[in-house]
Amino acid sequence: MRWTSGLSLVAALSLSANAGAAPQTITGSADHVSLFELYTSEGCDSCPPAEQLISRLQQSNALWTQLVPVTFHVDYWDNEGWKDPFDSHRYTERQQALAEHANSLTGKVIYTPEFVLDGVAQRPGQPSTAPVGGDTKLGPLSLTADGRKVTVQFASTLPRSEALQAEVVLMAFGVDVAVGAGENKGKTLRHDFLVVSDVTGALTRTKDGNYQASVTLPQAVTVKATRYALAGWVSAAGSPVPIQAAGGWLAGAP
Repeated sequence: MRWTSGLSLVAALSLSANAGAAPQTITGSADHVSLFELYTSEGCDSCPPAEQLISRLQQSNALWTQLVPVTFHVDYWDNEGWKDPFDSHRYTERQQALAEHANSLTGKVIYTPEFVLDGVAQRPGQPSTAPVGGDTKLGPLSLTADGRKVTVQFASTLPRSEALQAEVVLMAFGVDVAVGAGENKGKTLRHDFLVVSDVTGALTRTKDGNYQASVTLPQAVTVKATRYALAGWVSAAGSPVPIQAAGGWLAGAP
C-alpha cells in the first residue's frame, strides 16, 4: 500500500572520529516529547514527497522541544530494481512491531511511506488525533555522546514498575543520492533525519531512582552530509512504542 547546499562534510560516520572533542550532552524537555517516525525507501516513487515533508521540520519551532523526527529506510523494496544503501531489516522489523500494536486490522498493514507518531500510524490526508508533545511531566531524557559511546539518563517523574529500554540513533542531514534504477530512476533524492546508526540497550535503576544506560553506536555508512543529530527514546522493554524522546544537533562532524 502506498500513497501518492551548504557545506558538505565527508565522514565515515564514526563518532570516534571526534573522540578528541569534549562530550556533548543533549537534554530533552521534562514535558512529553513526541517521536515522529517515517518509514521510507529509495525504491518507492511515493516516498520523496513524504521525505520532503519531514525535511521541512528542520524549520519547525517544535523541533527537539516537542517533536523528534526520525527516518527509517526499510528493505522490502530491494527486489524492485534498486538497493537502498541506507536500509536495514531491523527497521522493517521495527515497523512490523509497531503494526502489531495497532488496534485495527488496517493498522496492522505496513507500507511506505508511513508516518508513525508516538507509536500510532498516521493516515495520509487525515488529521492526526494524537497531540504532539504535551504538558504531561514525564521527566527529561538526556544523551551524552563521548566518541561512539552514549550515556542515556532518564529522570522519570512517574513511578514505573516495568523494565525500560533506550534506543539511540545517529542521523545525517542533506544527504543526496542519485538513484540509478527502480521507480525513482534518474532522480536525485535528498535525505534528512536519516538514521545511519542505531543501538538499543537496557536501562537500569540508579540509587537516586532514575534510569541509566551506556550504549555504543556501531560504525555507520559513509555519507556526504551537511550536519548530524543524535536522538533517543525510552520504551518498555520489548516494546517499540516510545514513552519519552529527546534529540538535538551535534556540534560539528561526528
